[in-house]
Amino acid sequence: MNLKKLMSKVPGRILHFAIVLLAVGGLLGLTSCASAVTRPYDLVLENGRVMDPESGLDAVRHIGVTDGRIMKISETTLDGNRTINASGLVVAPGFIDLHAHGQDNKANEYQAMDGVTTALELEAGTVGVSDWYASKEGQAVINFGASSSHPGYRTLVMSGGNREPGEVSDEQWGEMMGDSAWSHEEASPEQLEALLARVEQGIREGSLGIGTAHQYTPGARREEIFRIFQLAKKYNLTVFSHIRYGSAIPPDSFNAVQEMIANSIASGAPSHICHINSSGGLQTPIALELIESANHNGVDITTEVYPYTAASTFIGAAIFDEGFQDRIGISYDAFQWVASGERLTKESFEKYRKKEPGGAVVIHFMKPEMVEYAVAHPLVAIASDGLSWETGGEHPRGAGTYSRVLGHYVRERGTLPLMEALRKMTLMPAQRLESFVPQMINKGRIREGSDADITVFNAETVIDRATFEEPMQYSTGIEYVLVGGTLVVDQGEFVTDVFPGKAVRRPVQ
Repeated sequence: MNLKKLMSKVPGRILHFAIVLLAVGGLLGLTSCASAVTRPYDLVLENGRVMDPESGLDAVRHIGVTDGRIMKISETTLDGNRTINASGLVVAPGFIDLHAHGQDNKANEYQAMDGVTTALELEAGTVGVSDWYASKEGQAVINFGASSSHPGYRTLVMSGGNREPGEVSDEQWGEMMGDSAWSHEEASPEQLEALLARVEQGIREGSLGIGTAHQYTPGARREEIFRIFQLAKKYNLTVFSHIRYGSAIPPDSFNAVQEMIANSIASGAPSHICHINSSGGLQTPIALELIESANHNGVDITTEVYPYTAASTFIGAAIFDEGFQDRIGISYDAFQWVASGERLTKESFEKYRKKEPGGAVVIHFMKPEMVEYAVAHPLVAIASDGLSWETGGEHPRGAGTYSRVLGHYVRERGTLPLMEALRKMTLMPAQRLESFVPQMINKGRIREGSDADITVFNAETVIDRATFEEPMQYSTGIEYVLVGGTLVVDQGEFVTDVFPGKAVRRPVQ
């Protein structure tokens, strides 16, 4: 039946209504199409060298950003409400830091100036997961997230009478940390049950995995850590760990890596070893050989490195219990007291450890060649282990990690190609999480539809400026940083009073 015959059978009122609808619909369609064609993007990055580790794209392109997403990657020019000329600059996915203890906005400021768009607290994690996320909502410079903290909940159970996190003041936390039960005592069956329940509650509140710190909690015996792995498997999550020994003499770093591999095999839970350079020390190459071999044989285990030869922590940590000189292979003058910058002696070390156990120290003990080996290794991601800056900064890694890799290791030393360095900073960390955190599928990439978390830098000038003497210094060469399409670094300057950071979180159960 032709259209004329069909329409002749339609009653007049219905036909009139249909004609009106068709006319209006056609007009709306034309208007919508015209709007889609002519509407400018919120922001256009033009003429930049776009580098995407996932696709391998390395070419001059124009990028259109609207509503926090990359909407167009084009070989031809685009129209934007604001257009940034990125000629001569690299346009890369925003850097993703899996290991960032500095979760305040002062730390975020320095991280943003280092190209970081997402900073996650996965090693130490947090307690009171829901409250932690709520406290940052709408107030964060860059994207944020955390694991459920085994050491944190262990402190509450072993030294805090199993109190709720919200019931504990900062002063009371300090008192609990000064009690050795949380770190050194073995949990009773009842305490272990309570501890696992608390960690699981953090998981159900949307944490990104479980964080452990065996070296800080020697009282957590092997069975306890295995139970943590079993809990992670129950929710198909990764265990992020500061491994047990970090020692040069048996039981050593080799044994500690073997424990992680064994637990992953036995439980089926993936694992991630934090800062292989400081935990591996002189054994870094053999530790990485273990990880590489385990991966080859089907074990899901990954690791990371920060590009500095000194570590940092609090002087009262269990790491520095009697005999640490032989275990780590250092003497007292390896310690730098952050408050004064002085190198310590036996007398000053013992004084500060007794009177100020929470005081920060920098420990100079790593060999440059071991750090460089880890930076270059294809299975090793880049992560900062950056600390909070509330006390004035303890270590340059919180401000300069990513620019140091790009400037020192890529440009100056030729340790690895630029695209490989970017993969370690963007795609690798996203892939570590994306199987159980779907948000991460849209991060760490420059592709249409992905989040507009973008770092634009000058590959010829980017470098860290932070030092151990003056750690609170911005990196240079990071020209623009977008978080969800909002500029937090603009023409090399930090943008104040904008808080586009969003929660990276699993669904609450």
